[in-house]
Amino acid sequence: MPFPAGTRAGTLSRTEMRTTISARLQTAWTGRGVLACLLWPLSLLMRLAVTVQRLGFRLGLIRSYRLPVPVIVVGNLIVGGAGKTPTVMAVVALLKQMGWRPGIVSRGYGRPLDTVQEVHATTPASESGDEPLLLHLRCAVPVVVGRDRVAAAQQLLRAHPEINVIVSDDGLQHHRLERDIQLVVFDERGAGNGWLLPAGPLREPLTRTPPPRTVVIYNAAQASTPWPGETVQRSLAGAVLLGDWWAGRPACMKTLTALKFKPVCAVAGMARPERFFSLLRHAGFSRLQTAPLPDHFHFDSLPWPADALDVIVTEKDAVKLKPSDMGAARVWVAPLNFALHPDSQEALLALLSLLAPLQSPH
Repeated sequence: MPFPAGTRAGTLSRTEMRTTISARLQTAWTGRGVLACLLWPLSLLMRLAVTVQRLGFRLGLIRSYRLPVPVIVVGNLIVGGAGKTPTVMAVVALLKQMGWRPGIVSRGYGRPLDTVQEVHATTPASESGDEPLLLHLRCAVPVVVGRDRVAAAQQLLRAHPEINVIVSDDGLQHHRLERDIQLVVFDERGAGNGWLLPAGPLREPLTRTPPPRTVVIYNAAQASTPWPGETVQRSLAGAVLLGDWWAGRPACMKTLTALKFKPVCAVAGMARPERFFSLLRHAGFSRLQTAPLPDHFHFDSLPWPADALDVIVTEKDAVKLKPSDMGAARVWVAPLNFALHPDSQEALLALLSLLAPLQSPH
């Protein structure tokens, strides 16, 4: 059952207010009810903005930049976390397995500065963004963040000339950086009510068929839009103590199994925290308290009860937690196993093999 994150009786904290508003919008976007209809006129402005931007690029009024290496963009048409970050990890792992030398560029959501910056293992998540730091730690490849993805990609290649393919974390709507391949990720929500923001979840219209050189990924049990694509396999990889996770030790399924018989507080600062909680319940956690937090929660204070003995978090939250600041609680990290379907892998590699001038990863 959920518990309040440090609020006084009768009041709502800023965290709870953001969570409540997000939940109401997510609910509204599943249909075309009163709230969605009230917001629909504003979605026309969004559609106009998207149309004008695309026309600007098509007519050459807005300049786009092509890099000397292939660019693969991983993104989604809807807001609210469809699974971009684990998809980026899976793509980078596949590329490395096939002999490519990938690097990653990312916006770095929540950073205080818009400057271009390379991410290192010692970079605080508050400076790099939580997802870019996690990508660097998990993928073990160079990562550069910046609002201007063209500048970020150029710095990445200057600092690491060995890189021969760039993966852009998000950026599906960032057309200044020309992409050669795009992976569009959907979850079980599909296109929602089919309307653009703020009346619906779409960042851009869902066309009848996918654009050229697009691989569609479904982070769901089955396809949730008319676009052809394959589903992924996702499960928990085990659990590991926060301090051991920072030391690079792997998660263990035996540890996760032992935890499921204890009262555990599950904490998730992500767009769709219920997805993490559902994985835990599916793994057999029956004495579970849950603390859904806003996406990119900063953890300025600990959002679980002071008497909590065992707390389990996602890797995205772990990058913002210091083992020395956890008080009396044992904090466990539960990484995610996320595997692309073999057909999706084959489609991506086939598109990559067609690109010039690189005909080989070596």
